[in-house]
Amino acid sequence: MMLIDVCYGLPDGAFLKRVELREGATVRDAIDASGVLLVYRDIDLSTQKVGVFGKVKALDAALADFDRVEIYRPLKVDPKAARQRRVDKARKAGSIEGRKWHSKDSR
Repeated sequence: MMLIDVCYGLPDGAFLKRVELREGATVRDAIDASGVLLVYRDIDLSTQKVGVFGKVKALDAALADFDRVEIYRPLKVDPKAARQRRVDKARKAGSIEGRKWHSKDSR
């Protein structure tokens, strides 16, 4: 038997449950055994990505003892766009941090 942790991160906390599964169990088996789909009905495994220790895996991927299965929520904002907004805000504020993105001639 294997011990597998299943987690689903939320803005106000996280779901974390350890389940015991037979050897050769898959990511899908762990998610089903944890009951996370019954608690959070908004999880859609057909569109949301899942992984093991931060690496995206397929639902039929085999697990090893003490793996942590993670269900990833969709991003609300593109990380590149968010970073660009922060840079623009720092530039407008005139902070030293914002100036480092200007060319040396315009500093």
